[in-house]
Amino acid sequence: MATYILISRLTDEGCATLTKNPDRIKEVNKDVEAMGGKVVGQYVVLGQYDFINIVEAPNNETIARISVQLASRGTVRIMTLPAIDVDTFIESLK
Repeated sequence: MATYILISRLTDEGCATLTKNPDRIKEVNKDVEAMGGKVVGQYVVLGQYDFINIVEAPNNETIARISVQLASRGTVRIMTLPAIDVDTFIESLK
C-alpha cells in the first residue's frame, strides 16, 4: 500500500458538525476504510490547517476517490500528497 498525507481544513459546516458530534472525526475513518484506504495516523493541528491524516491506499486512483468523496460532503477541503518512505527514497538514489 502507498502512503499519502491528507492535509485538511474544515468548512463552516464542518466546524458545526464537529461541535454537535465530535466523534464524527473517527466515524470518517470508517468511511475511508470502506472506500479502500486505511487511516494510520491522525492529528489535529493549529494554524492554517485543522487536521493531518496519514492514510494508506493501494494506488493514486483510490486516494483520489477518497479525497473527492470526503470533500464532496462540503465539510472539509483536502490537499492530498503522496509520501515516500525515507529509506525507500535513499535506496532509489543509489
